[in-house]
Amino acid sequence: MENRSIIIIGAGIGGLATALRLAKKGYKVTILEKNEQLGGRLNQLKKDGFTFDVGPSFFSMSYEFKEFAKECEIELPFEFVELDVLYTVHFRGSNKKYYLYKDLDKLAEQFTDIEPDFKEKFLKYIQNCKKTYDDTANIVIKQNFDSLMDYGLTLLKVNPYHLPKLWRNFWDQVIHYFDSKDARQIVSLVSFFLGRTPFDTPAIYTLLSHIEFQYDGYYNVKGGMYKIIEGIVSELEKEQVTIHPNVEVIQYEHQGGKISAFIDQTGKRWEADGYVVNADAAVFRNSVLKDPQYSLAKLAKKEWTMGFLTFYLGIKGKLDHVDHHNYFLGNNYEDYAHSVLQDPGIIEKPYYYVNVLSKHNSECAPEGCESIFFVCPVPNLKFKSDWSDREEIVQSIIDDFSERIGTNINDMIISKTIYTPVEWEKMFYLHYGSGLGLSHHVMQIGGLRPPNYDRNYKNLFYVGASTVPGAGIPMSIIGSKLALERVEKMK
Repeated sequence: MENRSIIIIGAGIGGLATALRLAKKGYKVTILEKNEQLGGRLNQLKKDGFTFDVGPSFFSMSYEFKEFAKECEIELPFEFVELDVLYTVHFRGSNKKYYLYKDLDKLAEQFTDIEPDFKEKFLKYIQNCKKTYDDTANIVIKQNFDSLMDYGLTLLKVNPYHLPKLWRNFWDQVIHYFDSKDARQIVSLVSFFLGRTPFDTPAIYTLLSHIEFQYDGYYNVKGGMYKIIEGIVSELEKEQVTIHPNVEVIQYEHQGGKISAFIDQTGKRWEADGYVVNADAAVFRNSVLKDPQYSLAKLAKKEWTMGFLTFYLGIKGKLDHVDHHNYFLGNNYEDYAHSVLQDPGIIEKPYYYVNVLSKHNSECAPEGCESIFFVCPVPNLKFKSDWSDREEIVQSIIDDFSERIGTNINDMIISKTIYTPVEWEKMFYLHYGSGLGLSHHVMQIGGLRPPNYDRNYKNLFYVGASTVPGAGIPMSIIGSKLALERVEKMK
């Protein structure tokens, strides 16, 4: 076979992984990235001597990375260690801190006072989650779909026992097993990882609890998450993959049902036999292809994930009593979760996540300092377009955090950077600044999600946000394999 050429548009984790898979298959691969720095949302901020993870701060489904490395015939080009504890959970007004262990006895011991039979309940819950994963992951998540009929026939292969979970929400599934407020809220936290809440995430995603507590767990990357990007890029360099930063694709040419060239902001034409887009699949179809099926009016009718308010603090001093990964919940969890997507006022009493990256990565902060990353789910730009109150909101979170850890960090801050949904939209072309693109609403998953092939151009494919199989780092790794299958069929 002649050395066919492929252009990857976007250098997020999905684009880079697809590029390596293609290069290993003998394709001549070129990557175009609109930003100076590669990685998409899996990125890194270096400022004032501190290093911060910009987006994801830990990962799961490590077996997908191992399979990816095996299929590419490489050693994984980064080091990771399993987290134990997975994370901690703090409730406002309580001095009790929950440690989320994979060890069920250690986990259950913390619920003795409020849910004495927690272990038995959790075993029943997690067994159901395992069955959901075992019966659906390989059949639905790791498959391409060529049509709605194809998707429908695939669903018929799934044990019908699980079908009600497509219409039941995550919270309703959890409360079937647990009675206490704390247990229900803690177990349902994982739904936030999909960019929505337990009240609008299908119960089928309780399979994540199996991955979280039983099958795999969570992992910290030595030196920070950006080592994943640096490691894959180093492998791409070995394969002579050419990477062009600061190249923004804005137009295209087509002929005979194929893309003949994409054109960048300087007017340069980029030609190849095939193309894989790692930009948001729905947004790209609108902004570049002008596909009427993805007009702004139609995008507005789709369900999008929430926005993220993220900020990055470098502090002088150590927080030895704060763990690596921490969740801080208010007393209004249900009200907050029901309202956060649309009500800007709800962020006054937020749920937020805190990652102390320097806890186990001392090189990420100057000696005697800490590198801290905050994430707070907030309304996306559809519901809150004005972020002139960003400083006030961030300050309220810093004050809340200080009070709850018993250390006022305000006078310790020597570096601060804030990203609202406005910045996330600008940096990564995220519609409404939605952190994870299209949501995993039941009508936007599997074969109902924008496909990873283009319906109009037979040499154009997609990987990453807003296409199959879904959002997140492991899904992008799986998606890179699905994109490879699409390109291989093009031959």
